[in-house]
Amino acid sequence: MNITVSEELRAYIDPLTPHEHEALERSLLSEGCRDALVLWGDVLVDGHNRYGICSRLGIAFNTVQNTQFKSMDDVHLWMIDQHLGRRSLSDFQRGVLALRRKDILSASVPAVVEASTPESTAAASTPSSAHNHVEAMITSDATAKAARLSSSTLSHIKKIQASAVPELVAAIKSGSISITAAANVASLPVAEQVAAAAGGKKELQQAAREVRESRAVERSEPDSPAGMIARLKQTITSLSAENAALKAQLAELTAG
Repeated sequence: MNITVSEELRAYIDPLTPHEHEALERSLLSEGCRDALVLWGDVLVDGHNRYGICSRLGIAFNTVQNTQFKSMDDVHLWMIDQHLGRRSLSDFQRGVLALRRKDILSASVPAVVEASTPESTAAASTPSSAHNHVEAMITSDATAKAARLSSSTLSHIKKIQASAVPELVAAIKSGSISITAAANVASLPVAEQVAAAAGGKKELQQAAREVRESRAVERSEPDSPAGMIARLKQTITSLSAENAALKAQLAELTAG
């Protein structure tokens, strides 16, 4: 049997820790693969870790088809919903998954309308119940509820996704910085974000605090000396970070 492992689907699966992988391997060797792997056509939907171990060690396994899916988007949504139900996910992980879910559902709205709207012009002006249902699922409140997060936290995660450098995202995942603080740091230039992340937890917290203080001054007294000083400090910090990044690049080129 040909089984296709989609790398796009694997992105939704958190890798097992070495301890978890060893425990699963021991279980499969001693008890066999008791639960069937779930397929959609030839695409593996559920059981990626078991499939990898069984294929490597020659352990027999069974498969079952899930016939409820109509498209790969349906598969993605199913996997996202499965993961959102897990308690082990961090707030950031749940927020990222919920936003991905919203993107998939948003893209499906035109197709839902086309498939469910009557041909008559008069009836076509009235949104279908299916359309209303999908739109209700992609509001900010519904997305936040799906992730079990506040709307403000979800907004911070969206900002992080749009602007944060990989080093900052890694710091969030490791617990070195909170989502709220990371959203502040994500507003800084790329070089400054990289420099703050390289400095560790203390440097990240300092960068987030400076952003908050600078914004507070600008909001209360945008044209005051304090406001101008705050903007000047932010510019100096940004230039310093950019200079440090350029020096690092030069050192790499020289060493090479």
